[in-house]
Amino acid sequence: MSPAHDLAAFDCGNEDLNDWLKRRAVASEGRSARTTVLCDGQRVAGYYCLATGAIERESLSSAKLRKNLPDPIPILVLGRLAIALEYQGRGLGKALLKDAILKTITASEIAGVRALVVHAIDDAAAQFYQRYGFVPSPLNPRALLLRIETARAALGL
Repeated sequence: MSPAHDLAAFDCGNEDLNDWLKRRAVASEGRSARTTVLCDGQRVAGYYCLATGAIERESLSSAKLRKNLPDPIPILVLGRLAIALEYQGRGLGKALLKDAILKTITASEIAGVRALVVHAIDDAAAQFYQRYGFVPSPLNPRALLLRIETARAALGL
């Protein structure tokens, strides 16, 4: 993402996601997060951002999820994912999520990242992520985790 991208017209229907893209994405770029944009010309049709993080092993809900993981667990955080209203319903959210998962797998090969974590903005978003193998936390059903092994299997890698 760069200042050349047209962010002004972006509207995904959620003011928090719109505001983050328009006011914070460029400032965060290269510092605390990386934002990937999907464009129609210079106009942004969708975006997601990734940041590094870590979670405590004991915060995972089951022994199966905790199995063979270090403490703390190095992760990537999918901080935001949004598609502009006029581009919704075309599979672009799925495409951006797949790209984020592929980048997470690459990071796992380079730096030992073990999972992708997302804090879904609402219940519908949580259901979207669950369709792609993310597992909700029993403490917060909108906090979801996708282990690298699960991601690889889902993508046939």
